[in-house]
Amino acid sequence: MWQIIGQTRAVSLLQHSLEAGTLAHAYLLIGPPHVGKMTLAKNLAQALNCEAKERPCLKCTACQKIAAGNHADVQVIGLAQNEDSAEAKLIGIDQIKDVQHSASLPPFEGKHKVFIIDGAELLSIEAANCLLKTLEEPNDKVTFILLTVNDKLLPATVVSRCQRLELPPLSTSEAAQALADRQGIDNERARLLAGLSHGCLGWAIAAAEDDSLIQKRDEELKRMLDVIRAECEEQFSYVNQLAGQFSQNRGAVYEILDLWLDYWRDLMLVKVGCHDMITNIDRKDELAEMAGGYRLAQIKSFINSIQAAAEQLRQNANPRLALEVLMIDIPRKEGGGEGSLATQISDRYG
Repeated sequence: MWQIIGQTRAVSLLQHSLEAGTLAHAYLLIGPPHVGKMTLAKNLAQALNCEAKERPCLKCTACQKIAAGNHADVQVIGLAQNEDSAEAKLIGIDQIKDVQHSASLPPFEGKHKVFIIDGAELLSIEAANCLLKTLEEPNDKVTFILLTVNDKLLPATVVSRCQRLELPPLSTSEAAQALADRQGIDNERARLLAGLSHGCLGWAIAAAEDDSLIQKRDEELKRMLDVIRAECEEQFSYVNQLAGQFSQNRGAVYEILDLWLDYWRDLMLVKVGCHDMITNIDRKDELAEMAGGYRLAQIKSFINSIQAAAEQLRQNANPRLALEVLMIDIPRKEGGGEGSLATQISDRYG
């Protein structure tokens, strides 16, 4: 039984190849975080080592050991653990050399060796070149599964040696139905979590089990609203905080910008009367009230500004500068005294 939900095309292809004995020696699973890449990779590892007729059975010793992460022939390779090292943000060549050595040996306790490289886009150039040699000369009973959010960040030579499988996010309705059916979540909360997860069920399930994720989201939304209404000094202070955070944890800042983008997209949808399409369904009244204070053109313009800031950060622009420009672009509320940062600077300094 394949555990992943909604990825019928990928599962069908792998199941057919498994039954026909035509599995590729290397797969590249592409999709956003929490969409199910690791679940599918482990399911394939289980299927290759499963002791039952219907594979993967999830019940035999091999399947259970792989699920628990303690099967000798299934390895997950990710970032180095030494966070103080400059190389900690990349998968290094020494890790791949260890993989090469292990891949040259026969399976120790199972039928098949499987190497799952999580965050393959983080392979250093040296590590990618080292891996390429192994992919060009595959051994029997060895399968590589590379997981990535963006295959364009990988060398084309590595991508060309793998069979690509794209894992798109589920629709909101599919994700909500899965949460209701499998997690026993009431329909309203399931719809909220499905929307906030953007169809990436792993995040939705984690949020259903851990209230702190929604609490963190609520705190960030409150902070966003405070910043929108704030004077320029507080907005600059917020920029300093985010820029400092970006140097330590880029992903956290991208998540904050995604949250801003969701909220302002909801404002746009409310403004044009599409209330049923919003993501933040628990904030309908707040969004309706806030949307009344802005023109549609203002909302659209600021959505573009948020997207531009995120793209500039991904292109290694100066984070402080990119975020300061975003603060300057916060629109002025119609008919109110809350000015944009640009307006406040103009009023203060002429």
